[in-house]
Amino acid sequence: MGRYASGRNFGYGKQIAHAGQQALRDYYGQGHYETVATHSDRWQQFANWAKDQGIRDLAKVDSRELATLYAEQVRAKVEKGEIAISTAQNRISTLNTVFAALRGDRHIQISPHEYTGPRNNVRTEAPSALNTSRVQNAASALQAAGLNRAAAALELARAFGVRREEAVKANLDRWVREAARYDLASQNYRVNVIDGTKGGRTADRWVIVGDIQRQALANALAIRPEGSHNLIAPHERYVDVAISRSSELNQARDILKQHGLPGYHDARAAYACQRYEQITKYPAPAVAGERLAPKKLDRQARTTISAELGHGRIDVLVSYVGSSR
Repeated sequence: MGRYASGRNFGYGKQIAHAGQQALRDYYGQGHYETVATHSDRWQQFANWAKDQGIRDLAKVDSRELATLYAEQVRAKVEKGEIAISTAQNRISTLNTVFAALRGDRHIQISPHEYTGPRNNVRTEAPSALNTSRVQNAASALQAAGLNRAAAALELARAFGVRREEAVKANLDRWVREAARYDLASQNYRVNVIDGTKGGRTADRWVIVGDIQRQALANALAIRPEGSHNLIAPHERYVDVAISRSSELNQARDILKQHGLPGYHDARAAYACQRYEQITKYPAPAVAGERLAPKKLDRQARTTISAELGHGRIDVLVSYVGSSR
């Protein structure tokens, strides 16, 4: 596998873009020139993105995890109207093809339709992380295994509804300062989620702070690396903490599953369901099995939660809290 002895990028060279192109040429037997050129152009988009994440060697990260993160980034561009669905599906299809060429297997198979087609992934079951005892037990198990940052990321995701990257990159010092100020306009204590957001979104995203949020924040502060304002040590990159095969957050996945948690994103969905009930006084449709809240109140809740989760459209909420019908 590969052309070079170094083993970098599965033996295809030091640059991700070049490695993908060389792998495609081998994959297609030095033929299919137009196909190789088309895939190479799309692969360049991925290579640029990976470079921005601090990734230089695809052989040193979890391929499936990385491909999934990229597919989510592509989906975000579709949701913001930056690229067409057809363009997004082509990029993800190329991702599958080039990884197959690089790795020599079909380990990476991301569904283009799942990430870019019309949303039909309506949640019909309550998130496992809605059970707070389950989350607490999982966090305790992670701490016992020495995976303190993974435990903190889980607790932050559940308490604040943040994505994994947002939990890891959150400026904890700033959050502490903001959480100490009572906002007269909103009649709440709040923190602004602006670090590690998907697609580099810069709009304010205020999340209400209560006892649960304060405890999660205190726990994260207690274990953060010395000299850092987030969960990443000064000598580390985000990829070292959350994406590489040996990263702490990836090591934690087996423990999460042992406690009935499919992943960090489930904690985010649990936050959404809990907020839905706080706002409407009715359980979320995914929990109740149907929409019980009046339609106007349901829409109000979805609008609020969508903003807190960092989504631009409320129809995305069906995958978090269930159907609005």
